[in-house]
Amino acid sequence: MTTNLNAQTGVILFAHGSRDPLWRLPIDAVAQQMTERWPGLAVACAFLELTTPDLASTVEAMMMRGMTHLRIVPMFLGVGRHAREDLPGLVNDLIQAYPQVQFELLPAIGEHPAMTRLMANIAANQATGS
Repeated sequence: MTTNLNAQTGVILFAHGSRDPLWRLPIDAVAQQMTERWPGLAVACAFLELTTPDLASTVEAMMMRGMTHLRIVPMFLGVGRHAREDLPGLVNDLIQAYPQVQFELLPAIGEHPAMTRLMANIAANQATGS
């Protein structure tokens, strides 16, 4: 990946959330790996419910860091109601609340062909003991 993002662009990894505090660890690990691999890239996590911070709080924090373009990456494997309806509604509310910020809602990671290949490889390796 090349980071053709300017210094005012931030990435928000958006996930569902859970009452279990350990649930968020994989999402936090993705954010950490992105930060390590692309040090100039502003990355933060946000959650739909049951886990903090929520999307609005993360947007406000990114704005405080000078971000004016926010790319939201849904960390969903399946594209259910949350990805089809809830998240676009939240983003529309943010667009209304913060017209000075450019919001870009990206496809869910589960829709990316690379994710399908990666999951197939992991499942096959586990099934075959490789």
